[in-house]
Amino acid sequence: AAPDGATVAGDVAVPEGVHMLGAEPGDGFVMDNEEWGHGFEVAPYRIARAAVTNAEFMAFVDDNGYRRRELWSPQGRGWRDYAGADGPACWVRDGEWKVRLFDRTAPLDPHAPVVNVNWFEADAWCRWAGRRLPTEAEWEVAASRAPVAGADTLRGSKRRYPWGDTAPRPAHGNLDASQGGPVAVGTLAAGDSAYGCRQMIGNVWEWTNSIFVHYPGFMPGPYADYSKPWFETGRTVLRGGSWATRNRQVWNTWRYFHLPERRDIFAGFRTCAL
Repeated sequence: AAPDGATVAGDVAVPEGVHMLGAEPGDGFVMDNEEWGHGFEVAPYRIARAAVTNAEFMAFVDDNGYRRRELWSPQGRGWRDYAGADGPACWVRDGEWKVRLFDRTAPLDPHAPVVNVNWFEADAWCRWAGRRLPTEAEWEVAASRAPVAGADTLRGSKRRYPWGDTAPRPAHGNLDASQGGPVAVGTLAAGDSAYGCRQMIGNVWEWTNSIFVHYPGFMPGPYADYSKPWFETGRTVLRGGSWATRNRQVWNTWRYFHLPERRDIFAGFRTCAL
């Protein structure tokens, strides 16, 4: 059995409605690709309270998930065959699976989120589990909005962080490399979003099912090459920051982006019900 606080199970239900996706004037410092907020229709959905754990991902590995052709997209199969992957990039088999932490290996914590998986691996796990990745709008709604009693559509304003508008503190999220790596997905309850999703800021970056595109009204910032050259180039959006992210460099509307084959980033994923 999992120790108290090691895991949080299940999904939360989010109603339909219009979400102002992205940053708005007055939000404080934001990156150019967050500009500007625009109305986005969201259908009702259910999203996991926590990111997928090592134990949950290991079940996929043990079920021959890396070799089952039907679980991989054509592009994913191409990457898998080229890379010869049989597990996450940081996993090593030493009699049993262990995790590589820079210059050493350690036992695999079953309750920590899986990390150093790419978008193709996250997508294959979802196919195996009968789940799907959230869009970045769904991720942002679950992180930034609050349910209103009796309302069957989205209501109310957005929060800058899942827990509110105050700057992150250690109790809110695993940031600033303070823990030296990911922690169990059930910890840090003070950082829960209003909908009850845990660790949406910190611990691991989370892959979404959205391609990196510009928002309406986008204008490049002073560093023009930060975002503009990478729109619509096959890069996928990640949200939420990781254990190594500085606490002053992440908030609910922050958009990170990488090619779907990248495994050298501290990325994991949470999922939605089909």
